[in-house]
Amino acid sequence: MSRNDAGPSELRTLQPVILAGGAGTRLWPLSRQHRPKQFLNLLGPQSLLLQTLMRLDGLPCRPASVICNEAHRFLAAEQLRQSGVRGTSLILESAVRNTAPAIALAAFHATDQGDDPLLLVLPADHLVRNAAAFRQAVEQGTVLADRGRLVTFGVAPDRAETGYGYIERGAVLDTGWVVSRFVEKPDAARAAEFLASGRYCWNSGIYLFRASRYLQELERFAPGILAACRAAWAGARRDLDFIRADAQAFALSPSDSIDYAVMEHTQDAAVVLLDAGWNDLGTWESLAAELGCDADGNCLQGDVLMESVHGTVVHAESRLVAAVGVQDLIIAETSDAVLVAHKGAVQGVKRIVAQLETLGRTEHLRHRQVYRPWGMFDAIGSGPRYQVKKITVNPGGRLSLQKHHHRAEHWVVVSGTAKVTNGDRTYLVTENQSTYIPIGQVHSLENPGTVPLELIEVQSGTYLGEDDIVRLEDLYGRV
Repeated sequence: MSRNDAGPSELRTLQPVILAGGAGTRLWPLSRQHRPKQFLNLLGPQSLLLQTLMRLDGLPCRPASVICNEAHRFLAAEQLRQSGVRGTSLILESAVRNTAPAIALAAFHATDQGDDPLLLVLPADHLVRNAAAFRQAVEQGTVLADRGRLVTFGVAPDRAETGYGYIERGAVLDTGWVVSRFVEKPDAARAAEFLASGRYCWNSGIYLFRASRYLQELERFAPGILAACRAAWAGARRDLDFIRADAQAFALSPSDSIDYAVMEHTQDAAVVLLDAGWNDLGTWESLAAELGCDADGNCLQGDVLMESVHGTVVHAESRLVAAVGVQDLIIAETSDAVLVAHKGAVQGVKRIVAQLETLGRTEHLRHRQVYRPWGMFDAIGSGPRYQVKKITVNPGGRLSLQKHHHRAEHWVVVSGTAKVTNGDRTYLVTENQSTYIPIGQVHSLENPGTVPLELIEVQSGTYLGEDDIVRLEDLYGRV
C-alpha cells in the first residue's frame, strides 16, 4: 500500500489540498518560473512538495489533490512517481488566478466524490520542522472546522518580521481563537508593536474547513470567482494523469487570494496556534536560517573559499566562489546567473526578476537545465547560428515526432543507446556514434534501454528558439 492509499476499514476525513502554483521569485536565481522553489531540494534529499506530502503521514487523509500550473505538470507528476506516492489528483490551472480560485477547484473536486470532506489546504513550498506538532495542530483545527468554522493556522512570532501577514486573535474558542482581523505585512514599527502585544501571530497560509462551507462563503463574498470556477469544473476533463479545468471559463475568474476573497470577510474565521518550526522559506535569509551557520555567522553551500568574511550566505552551484573582506551579504551562483545582495535588501530580489521580464530576458523563466517529461537538457553553449545542448532521456522516454523549419541537428551519443526515427528510417545509434537530422526532416528520439541515454546535440540554422517545433505525435499530450 502506498503511504497515501486508504485501507478498506479506515475513515478518511481530511482531503489534503496542496497549492503548488507559486513562483518563489524572492529566491531567484535558484527559484524560477519554470522550476520554482516547491520543486527544488532546498533542504534535504526531497523537494518541498514531497516534504509537504510526507508531513501528512499519521493523519486520517485521503490521497491528496495537488493544484499546479500547467507548465509544471510533468515536474509534479515525475516527483510523485519517483517518491512512490500514488492516488494523488493533479489539477491543472491554465492561468494564474491566486489561491481562492485554486481552492474552489479543489472543493468542487472533493464534493464530486459524493461527500463533504474537510479540506486541509497547504502551500507546497513551506518548511515545518516538527511534523508531530503540525499533526497535533491539525487535530485541534478539526474540532473547529467540524463546527463550521473556517480555520487558519497562526505562528507565534519570535521577531518583528515585516515579510509576513499577521492575524490578531480575538475571543477564546475550545482549541483556538476567533480571528479579530487580518493585517497586511507591516512596517518595522508596527511589527514591533504586534510582537510586544502578544495578541498577534503570523499568517502561515494553511487552512482547514469543510468544502461546502468554503463554497458557501465564496458565494457570499466572491460570487464571480465561484461562478467562473463552477463553470471551469463543469467543463473539466482528464488528460493522461491530469485533470484540466476548462481554460476559457477559468480565465474569466477574478484573481484573488483566499484571505482577500473570504477569510477577511467571513464571521466564522478561527485561528489555531501552529508551534511546529514553520518557515515559509520566502527569502535567502529565511533559507539560510534553516541551513545553519559556522562560527563566523556564514552559511555556505557548494565550492566556497572565504577570507575575513562574516554573516554571509554563499550558494555555489556550478563553480568556485571566493569572497574576501565582506559581511552580511547574500551571494548565490548558478550556471547562468549570480546574485549579490545585502541581507537587509533581500526583499528587493523580486524587483530584479521584474527587470529581467521587462528586458525580455529568460533568466527569470528557466535554468540552463530544462526538464521535460522524457528527461532534461542542459544548454551548454550558443553563438550566432548554433547552439549546443546535452540531452538526457530517461529509460523508456521518447521525444515527440517533430520537425523544425529553421534548424538542422547533429546528435552524438555519449552514453546509452538511442532509437532514432529520421524520415522513413528507424535505427539504433550507440555510444560514440552520431546521426544528422536535416532542416524540415520529421524525426524522433527514444531511449529503448534501461539506463539513461545521454547525447550531445548541435543545432545550426537561422533560428534556434524552442518554439520552432512542429509536433506530429507525442506520448505526453503536447500535440
